[in-house]
Order: sequence, then structure tokens, then C-alpha cells
Amino acid sequence: MFPGSKRDLTGSSLPKPAIIDALKIRVFVVLVLLTLLATTGCTSTRYLSNRSIRENALESQLALLNWRGPKISDRSWSALKRFGLSDLYSQGASQSLESIRQSIDKTDDAELIYALSELAYVEGKRSERTGDKAAALNFYGISLTNSYDFLFSEDLAMGRNQYDPQFRGACELYNESLEDTLRLLCDDKKLRPNHTYTIETPERKFTVRTAMRGAWDANEFDHYEFVSDYKIQTLHNRHTTYGLGVPLVAVRRPLDANDPKEKYYPEGLSFAVTALMRCTAKAGEKRVGRAPDCILEFYDPLAVNQINLASDWVPLETDLTTPLAFFLDSPEFRKRNLATEGLLNPNKSQARRGLYMIEPYDPNRIPVVMVHGLWSSPLTWMDMFNDLRSYPEVRSRYQFWFYLYPSGQPFWTSATQLRTDLADMRKTIDPDEKSHPLDQMVLVGHSMGGLVSRMQTIESGDDFWNIVSDQPPENVRGPEEDRVKLVSALFFKPNHSVRRVVTIGTPHAGCNFANNYTRWVARKMIKLPQMTISTGQQLARDNPGLFRNNDMLVVSNAIDSLAPESPIFPVMARAKRNPDTVYHNIVGVIEDRSFLRRGQPGDGIVELTSARTPDSASEVVVKAEHTLIHTTDKAILEVRRILLEHLQDIDSRNRIAMIGYEEASK
Repeated sequence: MFPGSKRDLTGSSLPKPAIIDALKIRVFVVLVLLTLLATTGCTSTRYLSNRSIRENALESQLALLNWRGPKISDRSWSALKRFGLSDLYSQGASQSLESIRQSIDKTDDAELIYALSELAYVEGKRSERTGDKAAALNFYGISLTNSYDFLFSEDLAMGRNQYDPQFRGACELYNESLEDTLRLLCDDKKLRPNHTYTIETPERKFTVRTAMRGAWDANEFDHYEFVSDYKIQTLHNRHTTYGLGVPLVAVRRPLDANDPKEKYYPEGLSFAVTALMRCTAKAGEKRVGRAPDCILEFYDPLAVNQINLASDWVPLETDLTTPLAFFLDSPEFRKRNLATEGLLNPNKSQARRGLYMIEPYDPNRIPVVMVHGLWSSPLTWMDMFNDLRSYPEVRSRYQFWFYLYPSGQPFWTSATQLRTDLADMRKTIDPDEKSHPLDQMVLVGHSMGGLVSRMQTIESGDDFWNIVSDQPPENVRGPEEDRVKLVSALFFKPNHSVRRVVTIGTPHAGCNFANNYTRWVARKMIKLPQMTISTGQQLARDNPGLFRNNDMLVVSNAIDSLAPESPIFPVMARAKRNPDTVYHNIVGVIEDRSFLRRGQPGDGIVELTSARTPDSASEVVVKAEHTLIHTTDKAILEVRRILLEHLQDIDSRNRIAMIGYEEASK
């Protein structure tokens, strides 16, 4: 650790025996906690579960789960009676379809078209129950095309009433018949984007073309899952929109192992996709037996939330949360999300360190990099991420990246690594530095992650080196690689691409939890990288008397680095900052009822006096404990406000620059 004073860390007015007993209890609790963590490994939290029966909006309306079998609604039955078709339907539903369609061709009655779509869907379900997939596919096709007619046919424009519940019922029929059609296609492994398929049924032949309407590569997806098969378990909110289409989980496959960009996409990543079918017919073609031209389109709901169909702007049915939960629940993600390993064994978790994207990279959107804290991982951000990107004004201008690092190492080591990883990212995805949004980056750090983030925006000068030595770095003897590594950690410039930093529950002046006792426990439990220890020991041996305190080189860990008496905190506070960077702060305050704590206001871990900074452009106080501050609605809304404020500043500067350019051009 950094050298500091030997003052009493308890700061308590309790009698000495009481202080000792309290400290013994605290040490015992920490020991038990860390021992349990070391033996239990990663969390078993589930983020979604399988539904025994898929979610279906028509379930109640059509009695899909009734033991007597599904049936059409009373309104559709009345429509059949009105046209004298009810007796024919009672005698045989399948045989009555032709007569119903002939009546439709004579009348173009919207009620009858709706009834036909509903009847065909019910018959599709019945056919599936008997195992006749070909017949089911035919019925679903009839339901799909007729519900599409009901919604978009020019012949029905005058009689269409969007305030009628039947209109939404037609949307549900379209969505559910499309989903059941896709399910049958997926069963036969026929569903692939950018391909054309011919589907033959006993009654007709369909031609289905597929097309990608997103930034994805046509071969990017390994397979699709249906959102309706799953139920959210852990994430606080499920973000959906209502319209047309079938929300899907598209599981990504790596495109090219040799592509350097692939390292930023975690294995098993899944995206939200909405599938939609356009059904067009030739002008003047009758409905009886027609085979419309169908285009199956796959949309990215992060980029598009409404589309143009038959000259109407139609909202997409979307689900952003279930695909996220599907990824979080995948074995591939669980292998990476080892927060305890990152704390107790930083060396082992170094291989997983890095920046990660969980949505396609977009050079036109501003990165928001989320940096977790001690004993944590990117998982801690998922509620905030899930909520923030539910706002169209946020997701249209921002993309979210996550930084994973071994949280058991000193925070200044993690800051050095993030500095390198951000530079490598820029070289990989924008080597010519043409993407202006990358120069408007926002960092959001929780707890120790706030310190890691803040260190990206300050200049070291000589102050950080002077903490460890009063001699110039040129005097350090030892292997060149070791010398460079040490010097690079203590001499650095601000990253001018970082324009805002949001710190949440961050110990800007250290944390009293990092006292002599917890640090002693941490040194026993945290396995620092052997290479780091041996390098530090070798430098200390090669340079007797050069370093003020050898502890920093050989035994510092994350708990040591957070000690409030560490001289790094005043150096960070007075360091020269990038003048273009704006700081924001979110702090937690709870009522402390623990007899072991000293009663200063704070979030239970970080005291309020340490969480506050004088240079913050804004500060919001949240009533929440340390580990939950960033998951609260108030904190999430504050980050949203900051992001929108950032956009306003950027847009206003661009307008001023444009006015100046126009005036200069006159």
C-alpha cells in the first residue's frame, strides 16, 4: 500500500474492550464471508426461465388452452351468421373456408375478413394438435394474409376503425399466426435471412423472401429463439413496445476469429430482433386461392421502432429485455462473469479483462463505458443498461460498452489497464480517428470503478511518482520491461476523448472499510499475480533506498489501495484535469443502525464526506446502500438526464460551429 499515518482507524469513543470486541466481530465476519466466496464460486442467479406454454396474446380470446379445443370468438360467430355461413362452419370448418372466401370476394366486408383470419388460426392450432404440420402451415398462412388485408387493404380503408378492439385483435392475429408460421419453419431448419423459400401446402404455394433490415451480416446469427418462450426472472423491468411483428432472440455466431474486432463481442451474445412479413398481391387479384408475394424482414429494434407498410407508419412489436436476459443466462456469459475470482485471484481473471460490446458497434453513436467496482463485474450494470436503452432518445445516440477487470488489484493498476484498453479499442475500430462520436465518450463508474474512470481524465505530472520516490525515474535500475511498466503506471496524460465522468458511490477520499484489519484479511485471501509480486520484489532489491515504501510494489491489493490515509487521494484531488471533461456525482445515504459502525452519514461502505467532490457539475443523493445505488430508479434517471444534457451541449456546439462556418463562407 501507499505509506501513511499510523492513526487509530476505529475513531470510536467506545471503551477499549468494546472496541476490541467489535473489531473481532468485524474481522470474523469478513473472514467467513471471503472464505465462503472462495469456495462457492460464481452466483447461480437465473435471469429467465422457460415457460411451460408459450405466451400468446390470443389465449383468452380464442380459448386456446380450453380442454375442448380452441374456438372462434362470439363476434366472429356473429359475422358468420350475418352472412348465412354459420351452419356451414358447424358442419366442417375446413370445408367452409372456400365459401367464406367467396363471400368475402363479393362483399369485401371487414368483419368477415376478420372472422376468416380468426377461424383459420383456430384451425391451424387444431391441425398442430393432430400433428398435421402441412395443414397447420396452410391455415396460419390464411390467417396471416387475411389479417394483413384487414389492417392494410385499400378496399377496407373507409371502414377500418383503429379505435375498435377488433383492430388490435387483427394485429394479434397477424403477430401470432406469423410466429406460429416461423416456429414451423424453424422446426424444419428453413429460416435463414437473405434466402428465398418456397412453401408448399395442400392448398397453395408460397414464395417467401427474407431480408435483413439491420446493421448485421446475413450470416451473423447462429439460430433464433422466441421471446414468448421465456419469462424474465431477475431484471427489474421488461421493456417492450406494442405493434406488429414477432420479437426474437437472435444468438450471434462469431464472423471471423481473425478479425480483431471479434474480441469485443463476448461469446454467446444475443441480439433483439423483430421479424415482420409483408404480404403483397397483384392489383385486382381476387382473394380466393391467391398466393401473395411474401417478404420476411428482420429488424433491429434498437435502430428502428416503426416502419412503413402500405403507406402507413406502423410501430414494431419489440422486446429489448428478454434477449439481454437470455445472454446473461448463457453458460458463456457465466464463465466470464466471475466477480469473486476477479477479487480473490486477479491473475487468473486477467485473461477475461477488457472492453465488451453487447450490441453491434455503431460509428455514429457515442460510447458510454460502464466500469464496475470492487468484487463486482459488468453484471452489476444490467438493470441500468436495460432501462437506459429503453428510451429512444438515448439508444438512438448512445451505445453501451462494459469494462471487465480484476477488481482485487489496486485501482491505479486497473486505471492503467483501462487507459491501454481504450487506446487499443480506438486503434482497432477507428484507426483513422474519423468517428467524432468516439471523442464524446462518457464513463460511468460505480464504487472503485469511479476512481478507475476518473483517473482517465487527469494528468499525473510528477506528483504520482513523488509518492513512491524522491529520485527521478531515470535512476531506477532493472529490466527495461519492468521499468517501463512501473513508470507508465505513474506518468500519464488525460484521455481527451472522455468528455463526461459519472461516479456513483465512489470513495474519492478512500474508504474506512479499508482499515488495518480488513487489509490484513485481504492480504491473506487475495492472490496477487506472482509476476507482479516478483517484479516488484526485484525492483526493490535492485534499487535499495530509492523507493519510499516497498509495500506498494509487492503487497498492494484493492483493499490496500482504498485506505483513507493513502497519499494518492490528495494527489488525485489536486491533479490537473482535462478542461473539456465534466464530472457528475451520485452518492448514497442510508440510516446506519449497525452498532459496529461509527454513525457518519454514508451508504454503509463509503462515507458521504468521501463520496462528494468539489468539482462535480451536479450531485444527486440517493437513499440506498452502497451495492444498490446504481440500480435505483433515481440514479438511473439521473444518468439519463446527464446523457441528454451531454447531447444538448454537443448539438449546441455543432450549431454554433455551423453558423460560424456559414458566416465565414459568405
